[in-house]
Amino acid sequence: MTIRANAFPEATQWSEGEKHAVSNFWPHLVRALPSDVIFIADPEGSIMGVGSSIGPQYVGNGTSDMRLVGALREVLAGGHLGYEEVQGVLRDVLPFKFEDDKCSSGVSETLLSAFLIGQRMNRETDRELKAYCLAFDDQLGLAPVADVRSLTHYGEPYDGNTRFFRSTLFVAAVRSCYGESSLLHGVEWMPPKGGITEEQMLKFMGANTRLTPLQAKELLEDEELGFAYISQREACPSLYSLIGLREHIKKRPPLATTEKVQQFVKARGREAIVTGFYHEGYEEPLLMLMKRRGVHSGLVVKGEEGALSMTTKFRSANASKGLPVNYCSGFRSLSMDSAFELDGVSRQNFKTEVNAKDFGFEPTDTPRTDRSVAKNIELGLGALHGQKGPAYDRIVLNAGMVDHLLGCDGAEDVSTALDRAREAIDSGKALKKLLNYIKVSQKMR
Repeated sequence: MTIRANAFPEATQWSEGEKHAVSNFWPHLVRALPSDVIFIADPEGSIMGVGSSIGPQYVGNGTSDMRLVGALREVLAGGHLGYEEVQGVLRDVLPFKFEDDKCSSGVSETLLSAFLIGQRMNRETDRELKAYCLAFDDQLGLAPVADVRSLTHYGEPYDGNTRFFRSTLFVAAVRSCYGESSLLHGVEWMPPKGGITEEQMLKFMGANTRLTPLQAKELLEDEELGFAYISQREACPSLYSLIGLREHIKKRPPLATTEKVQQFVKARGREAIVTGFYHEGYEEPLLMLMKRRGVHSGLVVKGEEGALSMTTKFRSANASKGLPVNYCSGFRSLSMDSAFELDGVSRQNFKTEVNAKDFGFEPTDTPRTDRSVAKNIELGLGALHGQKGPAYDRIVLNAGMVDHLLGCDGAEDVSTALDRAREAIDSGKALKKLLNYIKVSQKMR
């Protein structure tokens, strides 16, 4: 309400009904609400009609709140923060530990919630997103470096899929069969969707989901495996500590974008990042963050549910407006220099809409899983056993097209890339890789 009053276009500011309600009830609310809520509602004492000195004079309840209050005052006015300001706030308040209904670090849960929601409402600038993305790199130290020729970091939305088959875990097993290593990362459960995640599937199948980045490096280097999964719980505890708060606010904060662009392990060879998006306008910021990470190639995919899986489903004429499902945008470098060393001429940018029918796939509806981990696993394992159908086609499509769009060796021709993905499945190699991963990860403690 505060940001709408201060910064939104007139048509989306308060309605007459909202103005009337505030006029009637604010004089009563200001006597009953805690001071941090009054500050958020009327930080300058000028919005609600009845003047109050609480907002203008508010500085928080201690030193831990002071920087957050100053930053929030700017956010509530519709403004933006600098890189160092955002990083300073995050380092002050995290890790966020809630004990006996109180935050052990002393920071107000209300203020931090308003800060995260407010930054998303104001639409984060590139520098703000960079601050969230890189906030704890120094704290984590140097990432281990895997001795592999190619490594793709998969940044699926952490809150999972609630409706459709999620294929990325099975795609990783396929790509590992021909030397394209994949590092998956995420959490077991994340709001607001609370859908199926890779961690849930791996845990259901008995794999160890508590690997450290160093252990993930070992799995990547193992020729019998070639892929790995890392949980944010082990990789970045500070960010993981916000899950409870994110459940309460029911909104995607800026971290929902930036946590997808991480490098918990690096590679001696080429590196790429792939991630999904849903809301138009976030594709370029995501690619910007990938370039900031210094990878050789980057790809964003508008998959179903905002995930990064492309579909073979036919796009109807009544599809929603905006960018279509299977829209892809990215870059690939034409040399082995890192993105830090490229001059722009050596980097090829691209945008495309993948039509699976153009590559011989019959249009099929995406299999529904409806939050069932067991169903998702059943579909994926069935496909890796060679069972032809929609799940099989989606795994092949996503393995081959990602290889091609990222400029992977041997994938210059799309048909060739798709054929080698099929061969990895039909030969039984991909299934063996996944089963090996489960066994080997169990032994790591």
